[in-house]
This record gives sequence, C-alpha cells and structure tokens, in this order.
Amino acid sequence: MRLTRIHQIAANVVDAETTKHFYLDVLGARFIGEFNPPGLLFFDFAGTRLLFESGNPPATLYFWVDDIQAAYHELVGRGVAFDSKPHLIHRDEAGVFDNPGTEEWMAFFKDPGDNTLALVSRV
Repeated sequence: MRLTRIHQIAANVVDAETTKHFYLDVLGARFIGEFNPPGLLFFDFAGTRLLFESGNPPATLYFWVDDIQAAYHELVGRGVAFDSKPHLIHRDEAGVFDNPGTEEWMAFFKDPGDNTLALVSRV
C-alpha cells in the first residue's frame, strides 16, 4: 500500500458565512456543501477537499500559483490584506525539490478563521 494523494484538509472556521464568501467569492474555490448541524463547510481545490469546522486548530494552507506576482496583485484587488508581499523563501541550489537554482517564493495572508494561507510559486 502507498498513500498517493491528499483527499481532505481540515481547518478552523469562526463565522461560516464570512468563510463561505471568502473562499467562494475571493479565492474562487468550488463550493461543495454546508451541513448544519454540525456546522461544516466543504470546498474543492482541484480534487483536494477543504473542510472547515468550528473548533479545529488553525491550519496553514499553501496554494500553488504559476505566477505569484499576478496572483498577489489580483487578490489585493479583491481586498485581501497580505502579511507579506511575495518574497524568496528558498533557493534550491542542490536541486532537492526542482532543478538546481530554482527559487521558491511565497506570500502570506489570513482567512476569516485565522488560518494562515500562502501563495507559492517556483521561479
């Protein structure tokens, strides 16, 4: 047996309606459904399900984007307040994750449930 794919990630929700609006309208996620009770929200990101439930600890979610600068400016235009602008995290000199010399860039922000979100791109 081999685990090959992440199916679902759980994160915290404080206000369901605010979180629903943020992930649906600001980030463009596909909304799967809401179940009350017990107060669960589900979204789909390219086959990985994101579950929001009150009482979960805050999570850190990293979203891959092809062009971090363009994604950053688009989300700023949608009202997202970033904790940091896109910046270099790691230069992969040894080629551990990609071709030698490839850079990994990230920009961090928060969702309404205080989960940390990051845009990630390799240059």
